[in-house]
Amino acid sequence: MTTHTTPIRAIRAKCLDCSAGQPLEVRLCPRTACELYPFRMGKNPNIKPRNLTDEQRQALADRLARSRTSTATTTNR
Repeated sequence: MTTHTTPIRAIRAKCLDCSAGQPLEVRLCPRTACELYPFRMGKNPNIKPRNLTDEQRQALADRLARSRTSTATTTNR
């Protein structure tokens, strides 16, 4: 069985390997010149969180609910 590893997870694994498997050492890493440093916590710093209005949030929730309902009916056949 092949597992798919995202680039962010691969970077996190490399940082853990470099820090002898210690998550706290990854967090406290002093090697700020390392190209992987901004990605060490398993997050992409280039992706900014979305600021949604209440209406946008509700529209997305409704769309997700409809999607789950339609997926459930096609899966139960």
